[in-house]
Amino acid sequence: MSRGIRRQGREMAVKVLFSLADHEGGSLEYVLGEFWKNFQFRNDVLGDAVEDDSSPQRPEVRHFAELLVSGVAENLESLDREIKSYSTNWALDRMPRVDLAILRLAAYELIYCLDVPHNVVINEAIELSKRFGTEESPSFINGVLDHLAKQHRAASS
Repeated sequence: MSRGIRRQGREMAVKVLFSLADHEGGSLEYVLGEFWKNFQFRNDVLGDAVEDDSSPQRPEVRHFAELLVSGVAENLESLDREIKSYSTNWALDRMPRVDLAILRLAAYELIYCLDVPHNVVINEAIELSKRFGTEESPSFINGVLDHLAKQHRAASS
């Protein structure tokens, strides 16, 4: 069964956010351009690069991923402050890069995408951490995001 557009978009966004750390001097447009140019993915097996261009990423997935990445990039400083305040005993530069990418994405959705229910945001982040993170990632990410959601979504819960 095919994963939904939003799930695929979030997965792509995490990959782009992860790669941003390697291109700190490059603009967001440059990083996105390089990412889409250099990676083609099968619709059913995210992450397996394909040699031909016959199965490019679906445009709606790419669009959603770019919306998320742009939102994170525009609000990076405030998102990092929020994450740092809820990740006690963890400096951002000491976190696994993939966990930080997932946290940034989910924090952006919790704070700025109020149309997405907070439990959906947290569940999606946990699923991403199971797929891309370490064994400890899901519980760590859940803890940080739970505190963040309580602070930012208290009125809507």
